Amino acid sequence: MLIQPTEKIWKNGELIPWKEATVHVLSHGLHYGTGVFEGIRCYETQTEPAIFRLKEHMIRLHASAKTINLSIPYPVDVLCRAAKDVINANGLKAGYIRPISFFGVSGIGVNPFDYPVETFIAAFSLGAYLGEKGVRDGIRIHTSSWRRISSTAVPATAKVCGSYLNSALAVMEAKQNGFDEAVLLNDEGMVAEGSGENIFMVRDGRVFTPPLNAGILPGITRDSVMILATDLGITVEERNFVRSELYLADELFFTGSAAEVTPIKEVDRRQVGDGRPGPVTKKLQTRFQEVVSGKNGKYASWLDPVR
Repeated sequence: MLIQPTEKIWKNGELIPWKEATVHVLSHGLHYGTGVFEGIRCYETQTEPAIFRLKEHMIRLHASAKTINLSIPYPVDVLCRAAKDVINANGLKAGYIRPISFFGVSGIGVNPFDYPVETFIAAFSLGAYLGEKGVRDGIRIHTSSWRRISSTAVPATAKVCGSYLNSALAVMEAKQNGFDEAVLLNDEGMVAEGSGENIFMVRDGRVFTPPLNAGILPGITRDSVMILATDLGITVEERNFVRSELYLADELFFTGSAAEVTPIKEVDRRQVGDGRPGPVTKKLQTRFQEVVSGKNGKYASWLDPVR
C-alpha cells in the first residue's frame, strides 16, 4: 500500500517536516534490525478523532525495546502525547500511526551498547490493509514454506524490526503463488500467525487462537477481539492446532491493527466453510467497528481522543 506523505513527523521530541525525517546510512538499526516499532490506528468517531488502545501500544513498544536492551528515552505518556500531536499537526481525522525506535550511528560492530537511540512517530492515511474487497468477502491465504521465527533464536513475542524479514519472506512467497497473505507454522508444525496478523479459527460456534507459546505476537487487536467475543457469549480458547485443522474450520479470520478483522475464505486452495465470511466473523467485525467508531460506550476507554 502506497503512503501518501503528510506534513510532519515527530523525531526525538520535536515535529519536523516529512522530508527531513531521515536517518544515517550507517545506523545500527538499518544494518542489523536492532529496533522496535508499533502499528496503531486512529479512527474518526462521532465527535473527534480517537486512537485505539494507544497506551497499550506504547507500553508494548517499551516492552519490545526491553527485550533487545534498547532504552527508549521517552516514557509512555510522552509517546502517547506525541502520537496525538502528529495526528493533529497533519490534520488527520483517521489514519495509521507508526512509532519506531532503533539504535543509531556510533561504530560498525554488531554490539550496539552505548549507541544513541533514535525515536520517530509518523502518521498517514491508511485504508483496509488487505483491501476493502478482502474485508467484505474474505481473502485467500497460503501456508508458508518459511517457519515462524523461534523464541529460542529471537524474542518472537516482541515487535522487533529485524524479525520482520521472516514476515516479508512469507508474504512475498504467498504473493508469488497468487495468494493474498501467508500463514506461518512454528518449528513444531503448529499454526502460529500471519505475516502481520494473528489468526482465529471457528469450529462449532467456538473460537480458537494459538497461545503465546506458539511464538506469536501478543496482538492488541487480538486481545480486543477475544474480549469482545467473550462479552458476546462466544467461547474463546487459546490452544495449539495443526495446519490440517485450518482446512476443516467453519470460519477463519485475521486480526491486527492494520488488518482489523479480515475474513479468510480459502487456505491452500481449499475453501473455508461455504467460501463466505461466517456469522461469528461478521458479528465480531460489526462489534469491532462499532467500538472503534465510538458507537459502543462500553468500550469507550479503548479510545483516546486526540484533541
